[in-house]
Amino acid sequence: MVDTTRLTQAVDHFADRLRAAPQSRLQRGAAAEALALARQMARWAQAVEEPGVDAREMPDAGMFAAADQITVAVHDLAVVLVNDAEVDEALGLVAEAQKRAGV
Repeated sequence: MVDTTRLTQAVDHFADRLRAAPQSRLQRGAAAEALALARQMARWAQAVEEPGVDAREMPDAGMFAAADQITVAVHDLAVVLVNDAEVDEALGLVAEAQKRAGV
């Protein structure tokens, strides 16, 4: 089993930053960036769990739910990752999204 602690800690930090962000920052794109990451991670996890099946899209639950959505999606993905390279790739995606979100 691969150690995904770095990944889950990174997304938990990103989610905490989103929760602490002012509404104006969320409206200016931070929430949209988080939702895009959540959708990407959810598709990845679904592709591993159900290969060949069309992925279901994570719904937009609103800007105040974005932190919870990335947390759920990344924690779900962390369960199905099989090697350190995948963890590193996911970690890079989280870091890039957090940078673009500006939180």
